[in-house]
Amino acid sequence: MSASVADYEPGLRQRISMAPDTVERDLARLVLTVVELLRQLMERQALLRLDEGGLTEAEEERVGMTLLLLDDRMSRLREHFGLAAEDLNIDLGPLGPLLPR
Repeated sequence: MSASVADYEPGLRQRISMAPDTVERDLARLVLTVVELLRQLMERQALLRLDEGGLTEAEEERVGMTLLLLDDRMSRLREHFGLAAEDLNIDLGPLGPLLPR
């Protein structure tokens, strides 16, 4: 009888669902989590450049509009898959949550 990873990590079964009826939603959650992480990084970078005065007025407008559109698309995708914004903040165990709260 071989031991599985879940035998050594009791909370692992709760974090990873392998049910066939939730695979699409779980995959969407993972992909949207990565996209949300990248969106937040892009937003922070844009704010840094804005604070440093490194953007023209036209670039500021374009970056702002792009970030708003991306946020809108993310909201629509979360809604489509029945996910809340908090659902994308994956718990990394001892490292804490992936995304800042």
